[in-house]
This record gives sequence, C-alpha cells and structure tokens, in this order.
Amino acid sequence: MHIDVKLLKACAKNKRKAQEELYKACFLFLMPICKRFHQNEADAHAAYNDVFLKILNNLSKLDLDEVPFPSWAKRVMTNALIDEYRRNKKYREQIQKCDEERKLEFYSKEVVNDAITDYDERSILRLLDYLKPDSKRVFILYVIEGYSHKEIAHIMNMSVGTSKWHLSIARQELREMITKIENEKLNNLAI
Repeated sequence: MHIDVKLLKACAKNKRKAQEELYKACFLFLMPICKRFHQNEADAHAAYNDVFLKILNNLSKLDLDEVPFPSWAKRVMTNALIDEYRRNKKYREQIQKCDEERKLEFYSKEVVNDAITDYDERSILRLLDYLKPDSKRVFILYVIEGYSHKEIAHIMNMSVGTSKWHLSIARQELREMITKIENEKLNNLAI
C-alpha cells in the first residue's frame, strides 16, 4: 500500500479533506488488524477510529520522508490494540468470575441455615439476655443496628479494640448457647 507523502503532510496540517482521504485509504489495511482483536464489527470500528485519531495526532512528529507510513501505522494500530487488550483484561476476568459465581449459585444445592429456621428474632433476643451487658450492647449496636466499631467506641466510651473484643465474646457465647440447645434437642430425641 502506497500513500503519497503530500497527503500525509496535508493531514499533519489538519486539512480535513486530506484526513478523510487518509482515513479511507488506511481503512483497508488497518481494519483487519482491529477485527483480529475484536469479536464484533462495532467494537472493531470504534477501535479503528480511536487509533486513527492517535495516528493523525502523531503525524507531525513523524519524519514522513524517512519512515514508511504503512509500517508505522500498522505498528501504532497493533500496539494500541494490545494496550487496550491489557487494560480490559482485568475487567473481562472480573466479568467472567461473576458469571461463574452465578452459575455456581444456579447449579448448587440450596443450603438451609438451621439457625435462621429454628430461631426467630424473639428467641435470639432472649439469648442476648444471658450475655454480659456491655457485650450485649455492642452486639446489638454492631449486628442489629449496623454501627461501626468506631461509632460504638464513641457511643460507649471505650476503645475500638474493646468494642471488637466484646463483639467477639458475644458471638462466641451465643454460638456456645445455640450448640448447647441443639445438643439438648438431639438428646431429647434420642430418648
């Protein structure tokens, strides 16, 4: 493919007619490169337009008498498409991961949380009465009311670490109480 140097110099001077002529001339040998990187025609055209603009913007920096334009334009197109591919790779991986998670959810067997079905709000609140007062307050503020540890520390005049400790203790004691109740249910069934 041969492109006249006069046309390239006119494009470098932002002559619109020359740029349109160059656009059409480059389309034939640069568009197939875009199609190799993009699966649909619209994305390939969008990529071609973006990179063609980059080519036009850099024409003034190019020594048009020395550098063969078609080779340079192909190199710019290829490098830009590779850069775009790398930029979008993380996005595509994230989309693929989300799709796989949805498939897993769809095909997986539903897991039933017995604590949700066996314990209603009243029974959980009754269990909270067995906790130490500060642990109970922290648990309610964090789990039920949705406060952060920093906010709880400010409300209850304690450090953030103490708030986290009380939450941990409350969860541990609740877990132990629920396990004890479940074991008693199993023992009663066995008799």
